[in-house]
Amino acid sequence: MAEKATTNKKKLIRKLNSKYRLVLMNDSTFEERFSAFLSPLNVIAGVSAVFFLNTIIVVLILSFSPLREYIPGYSDTETRLRAMRAAVVVDSLERAQESNRLYLENIQNILRGNVFPDSTRINGQSNPVVYDELDFSISKEDSLLRSEIETRDQYALNPGTSQTTEFLGLPGVLFFPPVRGQVTANFDSSIDHFGIDVAAREGEAIKAVYDGVVIFASFTSDGGNVIQIQHPGNLISIYKHNSVLLKKVGARVSAGESIAIIGNSGEFTNGPHLHFELWYNGAPLDPSDFIAFSS
Repeated sequence: MAEKATTNKKKLIRKLNSKYRLVLMNDSTFEERFSAFLSPLNVIAGVSAVFFLNTIIVVLILSFSPLREYIPGYSDTETRLRAMRAAVVVDSLERAQESNRLYLENIQNILRGNVFPDSTRINGQSNPVVYDELDFSISKEDSLLRSEIETRDQYALNPGTSQTTEFLGLPGVLFFPPVRGQVTANFDSSIDHFGIDVAAREGEAIKAVYDGVVIFASFTSDGGNVIQIQHPGNLISIYKHNSVLLKKVGARVSAGESIAIIGNSGEFTNGPHLHFELWYNGAPLDPSDFIAFSS
């Protein structure tokens, strides 16, 4: 029996390896165009190789081309991202809707007078908060503290301003900034610089710091076009290096009113800026103690 199986196997191998000649010829002239020697084993191997190659090509096309979207149950990455974003938006809308519902419900309860006292939960039980034992009366110390805080620096632009304006005899005065810009030189009486220099855009209007009367409006060699204003309480403000003066001597001005245009006139200047001075009872004051110039 084993010998018969071996014999059949050898016959099958011999048949698979048997050579056959494949000939292509012209049917009219019997001219041979092509011939090749083939065996059944070669044919099976060739067909298998072609089938395997076709399978690989089809898999690659379906995996790396838009055709994969036509496969049932498969979705592209963009579609999944859109679905996730839609789910997040829906969740947010649900939360917002719930918040609006609770808000409207609270408003309705308030309008109907269904306002419940605040409560705390202790050991899972809701207990109303009782305020009957609290003392809401205002003590003397509290009143004094409130009065001190409310009056302290209520008009001040810098710390200590209200105390300084009280020293000037003008408690609660609010000085209007003449111009906003970069401070390029501070007050320094040791070098006879009795004011503050503020650089700003050329052509910007300069404002009066407080109500008063113009007592000087003319050109000087060192300060250029200068304007001086006499304010209540023996206080004088001076504005130098202007390109144009908008007020004349004797004109009454209000705080914040335009009085000049910033410029670069005079000898002691190196660019468009305002040199501003404050004088009280004939003594110079540091303007930065009263006015914030930074823009």
